[in-house]
Amino acid sequence: MIPLAFTDLCEMLVREGDLRPTLQATIEEQVAKPLYLLAHNTTNRELAFIFRQSGESDCIGAIDGTHIRIKVLQRETPRYRGRKDYSTQNVLATCTFDLKFTYVLAGWEGTASDSRIMKEALNRQDPLKLPEGKYYLVDAGLMLRSGLITPYRGERYHLKEYSRNPPRNPCELFNLRHASLRNTIERAFGVLKKRFPIISSSTKPSYGVETQKLIIFACCILHNYLRGADPNNELLAQVDAKLMNDNDVHEEPPNPRESNEEFRRGS
Repeated sequence: MIPLAFTDLCEMLVREGDLRPTLQATIEEQVAKPLYLLAHNTTNRELAFIFRQSGESDCIGAIDGTHIRIKVLQRETPRYRGRKDYSTQNVLATCTFDLKFTYVLAGWEGTASDSRIMKEALNRQDPLKLPEGKYYLVDAGLMLRSGLITPYRGERYHLKEYSRNPPRNPCELFNLRHASLRNTIERAFGVLKKRFPIISSSTKPSYGVETQKLIIFACCILHNYLRGADPNNELLAQVDAKLMNDNDVHEEPPNPRESNEEFRRGS
């Protein structure tokens, strides 16, 4: 099929078939996969390799932070009241593309930036490890460095921005692909909070800080187990629907005082 015919087919499916981009794939990917399958009689495993959505890859997951309510002493409230109207802890986590958490750092005050917490994660006694030759996807609030890939700044990024307006240049196309994959960590956080209301934003905590940290770790461990034993696709669909309509995007501006070298040293 020539490129023009492929483009016309995509436009027709959008116009007459109500095809829309999803959190996992663009319009072009959704059309190209079945076409390739029909034309080459390939297996799902081969298809996954060709479109790089599972299997072996240098991209091993995504990193982000999420705010979870926390109970602190009154005098400590200002440090913990950041983006929300109530006290929160900023929890940094990594996850794989099957929505399983691989590293969780809890307990940081709600006013702490993701970049500050990342420095701590990379330099603490039990650090977050960035395997050589591999990388995680992160948002523009973190610095581009070895092991971390950020989107292009100054270009459209979030999936909602592409729902009816496809990429206009290579940078936007990269950002769309980046956002589609990095969205994994947001989906993981969403499923985690839906499964365990004790850490949802609507639940006012009644335990001390250290106990609350342990609760988060326990929920993440159980979440990983349930992703294999009871994935609950209906729950995941609810999370996906919410993310598509959620305007509250957790993204912080990068700290201009941080150079790549400072970030590497943790200074």
